[in-house]
Amino acid sequence: MRAAALYSAAGSLLLTTLAAAPATGAPGAVESAGTALAAAHARARGIDFGTCPDAQDLPGTMECGTVSVPLDYAHPDGKQIKLTVGRARATHKDPHNSKRRVPRQGSLVYNPGGPGASGLYFPLIGMLPEWKRIASAYDLVGYAPRGVDNSAPLSCVDPKHFFKGPSQSPAYPSESYKKERVAQAQAYARGCAKRSGSKLRFYTSLNNARDLDVLRAALGEDKLTFMGASYGTYFGALYATLFPSHVRRMVFDSAVNPDPEQIWYRDNLDQSAAFEGRWADFREWVARHDDVYGLGDTAEKVLLSYRKAEARLAEKPAGGKVGPAQLQGAFLSAGYYDDYWPHRAAALSSYLKGDPKPLILQAASTPEAAVEAENSNAVYTAVECNDAPWPTEWEVWDRDNTRLARVAPFETWDNVWMNLPCAYWPEPRQQALDVRTGPGELPPVLILAAERDAATPYEGALELQRRLSDSVLVTERDAGTHGIAGGSNKCVNGYLDAYLLEGRLPARHAACAPHAEPVAARPGSR
Repeated sequence: MRAAALYSAAGSLLLTTLAAAPATGAPGAVESAGTALAAAHARARGIDFGTCPDAQDLPGTMECGTVSVPLDYAHPDGKQIKLTVGRARATHKDPHNSKRRVPRQGSLVYNPGGPGASGLYFPLIGMLPEWKRIASAYDLVGYAPRGVDNSAPLSCVDPKHFFKGPSQSPAYPSESYKKERVAQAQAYARGCAKRSGSKLRFYTSLNNARDLDVLRAALGEDKLTFMGASYGTYFGALYATLFPSHVRRMVFDSAVNPDPEQIWYRDNLDQSAAFEGRWADFREWVARHDDVYGLGDTAEKVLLSYRKAEARLAEKPAGGKVGPAQLQGAFLSAGYYDDYWPHRAAALSSYLKGDPKPLILQAASTPEAAVEAENSNAVYTAVECNDAPWPTEWEVWDRDNTRLARVAPFETWDNVWMNLPCAYWPEPRQQALDVRTGPGELPPVLILAAERDAATPYEGALELQRRLSDSVLVTERDAGTHGIAGGSNKCVNGYLDAYLLEGRLPARHAACAPHAEPVAARPGSR
């Protein structure tokens, strides 16, 4: 799944023992035994939490440490890598009754998705009103997964050369443009191998799940309470399949379709198709506020305004930094989060009226972000390419996406260029694990999904529920924000709190009305 702009509602509001290992002879038995050994070592060592590296910029409630995990779980006593972990201890304070001391329920571990996103600063979410009840009962724990940030970081290109702009983004690319992008994808795959060497093959979703079990043990928890958003739901589901007896409670927020036949090529095709619908939602909203933005009073007219800006930027990039590709990237983020809608619409309106500054501010890349962005992209590529088979013939990619682009042009080809290095990947591909648990094998888990989520289409939540027995799905109807836990929908948050704090779940399915649409803001307003 495309990694651009990956954070859940939680992120947007801020900016595991040997006896339980699968039997020898099961798939991955050597790695399972290695995980149990690594977890036992981690429990004995624990995590020495202390001051965070950037403590001067953080509230005093957060502390940091590291946990060692094997690079290769088939050799658990071999090379180790360190994952950076952040924690804020349970406050024990009931936000609705200052005289009541809330008992601690353990650690809540969070992953925001990606692959390639860091959840290290998730513990700070406990300061927000929507999270205070959960923060009263749980130590909030976030971490940078393997390859991310300071956790044995991966790199595929020199960060100084990562941002390429201004650049084009044709919805219907020419044959010459396609050849150019194929060459770039081949070069990128070679760069990953050159800069990351023999360790590259060990950056996988299965190893992310195994790392999670070692982290559980290092935290001193017999059973894991976990919340994963977006891609975090996928390796969380792998964890549930590999270690069902280690699970206490799990929340899957905006679920990836875990069907092995979908991972990852078909998931990305489905994502591109879904973004077309969300792009239409955005344009219809803009059209309803034509008195504010002046971009057209129908979705079709708004699209014409967008195409006008795209053509103008192709001839003369805004500020020498924003071309069609940067414009598309900025508006893609509006497909993830509707709280971006007023800002993107206002920037487009201002640009077409002669003021490019808001668009430059929202769409231009900055050198300061290059290291983090390059690292995130490298991890995304390595994990998805390693996880499963991909088509290795360009003709397959070209055929499938040419057909798709006829009905879903907005995101299709940019998603191809994001993932095309997997066609030329130098490492062996795994077979995706069949995510599945039977009745009574796994404690009931909570799945949250927005019906019009484009990044992780709703069918993925339905498929995950079919595969995890006794799971419960809460749907936000007629909404499309990616990541809804702890956001603006009080109904969704009520189900989340009831589950995490009391273990209560509704019937197999429950629904919430959509959160309120964003309020239109005039260009130039704050």
